[in-house]
Amino acid sequence: MGFENEHIVMLPFMAQGHLIPFLALAKQIQQRTNFTITIACTPLNIQSLQSTITTSPNNNTIHLAELPFCSTDHGLPPNTETTENLPLKQVVNLFTASLSLESPARRLISGIIEKEGRPPLCVISDVFFGWANDVAESLGTVNVSFTTGGAYGTAAYISIWLNLPHRSTHKDFFTLPGFPERCRFNISQLHPFLRAADGTDSWSRFFQPQISLSAKSFGWLCNTVEEIEPFGLDILRNYVRLPVWSIGPLIPREALKNSSTLDVSVSRQRAGKKLSFPAEKCLEWLDSHGSDSVIYISFGSQNTISETQMKELAIGLEESGRAFIWVIRPPVGFDLKGEFRAEWLPQGFEERMRKSKQGLLVHNWAPQLEILSHKSTRVFVSHCGWNSVMESLSQGVPIVGWPLAAEQAYNSKMLEEEMGVSVELTRGVQSKIVGEEVKGVIDLVMDESGKGGEMRKNAAVIKEKIRASIKDDDEEKGSSVKAMDDFVAALLSKRQESSKSSNSIVSN
Repeated sequence: MGFENEHIVMLPFMAQGHLIPFLALAKQIQQRTNFTITIACTPLNIQSLQSTITTSPNNNTIHLAELPFCSTDHGLPPNTETTENLPLKQVVNLFTASLSLESPARRLISGIIEKEGRPPLCVISDVFFGWANDVAESLGTVNVSFTTGGAYGTAAYISIWLNLPHRSTHKDFFTLPGFPERCRFNISQLHPFLRAADGTDSWSRFFQPQISLSAKSFGWLCNTVEEIEPFGLDILRNYVRLPVWSIGPLIPREALKNSSTLDVSVSRQRAGKKLSFPAEKCLEWLDSHGSDSVIYISFGSQNTISETQMKELAIGLEESGRAFIWVIRPPVGFDLKGEFRAEWLPQGFEERMRKSKQGLLVHNWAPQLEILSHKSTRVFVSHCGWNSVMESLSQGVPIVGWPLAAEQAYNSKMLEEEMGVSVELTRGVQSKIVGEEVKGVIDLVMDESGKGGEMRKNAAVIKEKIRASIKDDDEEKGSSVKAMDDFVAALLSKRQESSKSSNSIVSN
């Protein structure tokens, strides 16, 4: 197409669940267009992205740029540049601190203009970085907001923050602007700090203006697939009244082929993690179990549950008699990266599981995509973070929801009510849960004749829709490939319009 010299600047929020899809999106755009892409973030985040990029072959046009940032200037512990391992009461400080990236981002883009003689084709910024709109506009380009979540969860999240509808009802249930009456939400689906928000608190003072600014951008990119979220996309498009391009799944292409088991390097490269436990061990353990027999449990890289919940989950798993892999971290209130103590689990639990080969406990991190793609994995007990949801659905694995933060409760609701691929076990870290309930839900989802079989059928259909969306051959283009091409075409035509109008100003 002859537009290889175009340049896109990307500004991700500082959290693992945002950085991973931003990098995946950069690779996807780059492979499709050969544009130069610069991802700009704080120094420690750039270092961690560097480790994932250097392991990628053929990368010559994804550049990384550091935006100066000093966490202690913002009341954060030294070297804190991500939500990982940060106590909740300090997470809001990180959000507020992210506003300080506006000036260095502006300097970076000005430098690109000076060097290249024209503005970048666009800025792609995190939905939480509404300020990027002003930066892009003042420097003669456009800002595109990228939501790393799904359409339904994003729409719910932004509508709740902008309207705080739970403030005007005394009931547990409320309706949400932009959503039909049938989608009533429950107060328990709101994180405690959101439940307490009144528009004057520090969370509201960050989210409301940033989301409002993002709603004025050139358009939105969404990490979902047109055919799996038609309802959520309708709601999101009607709500923001902007073009929304569904360009998901932002998952390594190797994981969307029909081979049975992936190479463990895929997850390692995706997350830029060093393994505390040999990844091959997980896969060997799975190989020793029958197909569709294993429960996989993980609450994502930022979350954990309470000590009492952990004990009850362990009791329920043991009583179920089912095989499981559990990615386990210290409970709430302890250092997530600290040493794991046996006292947080029922006495002798880990030893019994090891001897009987019923359970494998993996401390800290496991190769998630490889586990989900393995023929032995039957169901995923998940916090319903969107990256995990897309990984699970892309492998046709149904979900048991245990949402903990962000928009996870709305994802969990959508997976159960709209997709029929999930059942919710509980929500939050304060809920009371007993082992018997855990066993009951496990029995339900593992039963092929009832709801479990239904969920599995629905997940298999969604897996095929996800894979069809990335088809790219002469006969047919999938919806996500088309969306990416439409997105690029819209930017290029905007670029032509701008240069025409500036030429006419010059000639006048």
